Amino acid sequence: MFTAAAENLLHQAREIQDEELGRFCAGVSKLLQEAPGPATVDALQRLFLIVSATKYPRRLEKSCVDLLQTTLCQPSCPEQLQVLCAAILREMSPSDSLTLSCEHAQNTQQLSLVASVLLAQGDRRQEVRSVGQRICTVLESRQLDGSSPRPLLPIVSKTTLTCSARSWWTGSATPVSSRGLHTRGASSPHPGPGSRAPSLRWTGQWPQTSSQCCPRANTSQRTSGSTCRPSPCCGPGCCTAGLWTRGALAQPCFPTDDRSELEGSTLSVLSAASTASRLLPPRERLREVAFEYCQRLLEQSNRRALRKGDSDLQKACVVEAVLVVDVLCRQEPSFLYRALSCLKALHAQLGTDEGSERALLALAQFFLNHGEAAVVGADAVYQRLFTRLPAEHFHSPVLAFEVVRFCVDNLGLFPSPLLGLLKSSFPNLFKLLAWHSAPLTSEFVVLLPGLVDASLAVEMLHALLDLPCLTAALDLQLRNSATPSDRPLWDTSLRTPSCLEAFRSPQFQGLFQHLLRTKASGSVERLTPLHQLLQPMSSCARVVQCAQAVPTLLHAFFAAVTQFADGALTNQLALLILERSDSLYQVAGFEARVHRVLSGQLLVLCQQKPALVVELARELLGVGGSVSSIRSHGSVLTCVVWAVGEYLSVACDRRCTVEQINKFFEALEALLFEVTQSRPSADLPRCPPQVITGLMTTLTKLASRSQDLIPRVSLFLSKMRTLTQNPVPGFAHQEEGTEAIRTRATELLTLLKMPSVAQFVFTPSADVCHPRYHRDTNTALPLALRTVSRLVEKEAGQPG
Repeated sequence: MFTAAAENLLHQAREIQDEELGRFCAGVSKLLQEAPGPATVDALQRLFLIVSATKYPRRLEKSCVDLLQTTLCQPSCPEQLQVLCAAILREMSPSDSLTLSCEHAQNTQQLSLVASVLLAQGDRRQEVRSVGQRICTVLESRQLDGSSPRPLLPIVSKTTLTCSARSWWTGSATPVSSRGLHTRGASSPHPGPGSRAPSLRWTGQWPQTSSQCCPRANTSQRTSGSTCRPSPCCGPGCCTAGLWTRGALAQPCFPTDDRSELEGSTLSVLSAASTASRLLPPRERLREVAFEYCQRLLEQSNRRALRKGDSDLQKACVVEAVLVVDVLCRQEPSFLYRALSCLKALHAQLGTDEGSERALLALAQFFLNHGEAAVVGADAVYQRLFTRLPAEHFHSPVLAFEVVRFCVDNLGLFPSPLLGLLKSSFPNLFKLLAWHSAPLTSEFVVLLPGLVDASLAVEMLHALLDLPCLTAALDLQLRNSATPSDRPLWDTSLRTPSCLEAFRSPQFQGLFQHLLRTKASGSVERLTPLHQLLQPMSSCARVVQCAQAVPTLLHAFFAAVTQFADGALTNQLALLILERSDSLYQVAGFEARVHRVLSGQLLVLCQQKPALVVELARELLGVGGSVSSIRSHGSVLTCVVWAVGEYLSVACDRRCTVEQINKFFEALEALLFEVTQSRPSADLPRCPPQVITGLMTTLTKLASRSQDLIPRVSLFLSKMRTLTQNPVPGFAHQEEGTEAIRTRATELLTLLKMPSVAQFVFTPSADVCHPRYHRDTNTALPLALRTVSRLVEKEAGQPG
């Protein structure tokens, strides 16, 4: 987060009103008309802070905007002022007051800044097309001022992603790609006999990132800090050029037969090693030279850079090279066998190279795209990708997103062994989800159906319910591995050292190892001791954020599981819901949200398998017959009570007996008596009216199936109706709740006076689902409901 001083500056910038901003713009305009100096730079920096501090665009005076554009297009203006002017104009975009044009730019650096402003306009006036055409013209011509084309590469890549017009690609792919062919061809160790690159002829040695020297200028290892103009093929330009190459090769409208540009051109001859001095159409030229360049780049990647910045650029170049080779091999299978040896050597190198995780992802994508032809050595890549990488780098947001997107995008392409490895590695993938829950929730909603199967469903549900606890454990793991100087100032473990002590304690090592496991273990551990130990971390922002994502993930999980769950798995899931509803990590609001999801899913499971109530009778009695369930199980108790009344009947399961009905009746009757006759306390919280009305209805349903119980429930309902009219001190509910209880008691008493009608209403036959039952005027359900309604209204004293 920002420091206090930075927060204060942002607050001041946001509080500036339009009138004060207008006066400040007048001062900026006056400075822009004078000779540039430190005061001008300071004023522009302040103006940029003001326009960028708010989410909505700030309106500037038209005279000030015109001067900003004029300053940006002045060739003699210092570069720092041009950069600031471009940044301010981008923050104002889209704007109708801009009159910039790429034709005003005098060099490539200025063209890059002007183009960035025009692209920020959003292509309202076909700015993307005009920018692309101007850049193509510049790249196609020789720059007399000696300026480098490298500043244009980011604009080229952005244009590649933004513009998909067929006509634009048809006119632009050839000149831009040809410029790339020229610079890449010059880096070949065997230049063709007709190639001419006067600006690159150098008899000395070029410095490289590995401190070695090379006689060729255009290599990915070359440093950009030299007296000659920087090359698009050195590290800083390679990644952006790779994006263009992949985009150009993927376009179906890339010109294939245009040879007019080849004849007599400085770009006309490729290296002798690649084409045997033959002329090729543009697409084939781009393929051949791009492949050779990427191959050289991968071969040079084992040279370690001395500076961290150069090392990062080198790794980014390797990623781009693998992605380009992947595209080339998909379009031209003959490249595949030439690339395999180089990529396998790269994999061996990545095993010992720190910071090569993104290259590993690109390599895994390559092996996956080319199937059996590249299967040798692929297993080790996938094993590292799904085990070591998430476990060691779960805290990296870029890697987390790319790993999850790799899984989502390729879920349908994974062969059976790889899909099995992916499923068994779900605890590792959940580490990414636990640490980056907000940005990755939507991806995991898509991914979960592909991860879950019958053998993993129970363990995965436990893992989802323990996800906030996993977030806290990952936090401790990260803090435990960091040195004290690396810990941020907001490190909460400094104020709660007991959490770190517990993490290091051998007594709890087994529980933490199970929670932080990398593969599915097939076993389940009750983590209640960890819930208590990690309670001081329950208010951490990351833990709270993760807890908010769990209900959405549970919905996705159950939507997938209910599609294939058999009877045994349904029983296991229902039993797990009953057990875990009172064993959750205590985060603010987490338990109530999870209870709402679990209660609804319990009803879905009972609907799919009505015999569930009879088979889990003992467990349901344990929840429904305990007063403590009101507090510990929340809304799950209401659904348990409803499920008992709905499905505990011979119609749902022939194994249902009168003894079972009587046992449930007595347990629920005792629960209802206790919650209505006792005063609320810390051990016995006030029972919600929904639970009371649910208990009354379920008792009536059970009595209609065992009619010996009708006198008991009738007496109890009469007492409940009286109790709502003259409540005892402990039965104080809001007026709406009291009225609902009284109305329900009256309706149920009326139905019980006619046992046959009560049995028909509470336990309808299976024919209810038949369409005839709703169409026949003599037996239709609406007729029966109208009859019952009239009887109820008559008993309540209403006009009938």
